[in-house]
Amino acid sequence: MQWLGKGIGGLIGAFVGGPVGSVVGVIVGHRLDQIRRTFFETTFEVMGHVAKADGRVSEDEVQVARRIMQAMRLNDEQIQEAIEHFTRGKRANYALEDRLSELDAGGGLARTFVQLQLQAALGVGAVGREKREALTRVARALGVSRAELEQLEAIVRGLPSDNAQQTTDAAYRVLGVGADARDDEVKTAYRRLMNQHHPDKLVARGLPVSMIGVAEQKTREVRAAYEQIKKQRGFK
Repeated sequence: MQWLGKGIGGLIGAFVGGPVGSVVGVIVGHRLDQIRRTFFETTFEVMGHVAKADGRVSEDEVQVARRIMQAMRLNDEQIQEAIEHFTRGKRANYALEDRLSELDAGGGLARTFVQLQLQAALGVGAVGREKREALTRVARALGVSRAELEQLEAIVRGLPSDNAQQTTDAAYRVLGVGADARDDEVKTAYRRLMNQHHPDKLVARGLPVSMIGVAEQKTREVRAAYEQIKKQRGFK
């Protein structure tokens, strides 16, 4: 995993620009590998930090973190590394903002990072005040607005299926528009979200390949929300 970006970058650079292009490609690929490495490490450190925000980490929180690791299909070595970073994040002196400042994650990549933290926090049920404050700090440090944070939480929670009105209300929250939005505004919001969170684009920006499932979940929820609103409004 460490050499993937450099190898691909070198091959593309050599194909496009010969020896000089190969060198440039390796440099770009190396930078991409660094971004992916930092994203991986920080994901689990912050997960541990948020879990410890109320003073203790429950067994349920540990199990949720492990399920996320398994869903990423990490091998035994990667799981052990993820656990070590989770433990590091639990330390009382963990410098959250300083560590997040090392994370080169703008736009969709930042929102995907926050989504991972929400999945872990919401995976154990209700989110208490301390954990919600920690999540807000994470979002703020990465330039994710409060409105975007609420939208990401709606995506993680998904659409309820037992009440049509609640399902439609949740769909609007997922798309980040109000129920009074025009049809063209709904369509624009949908296209923008699908473009921002396309898995291939996020991987190209530095999302570790093992975490691509997070982006895929997001696009599934966005698509489901759009289809729900289309059904409710009756437009194509």
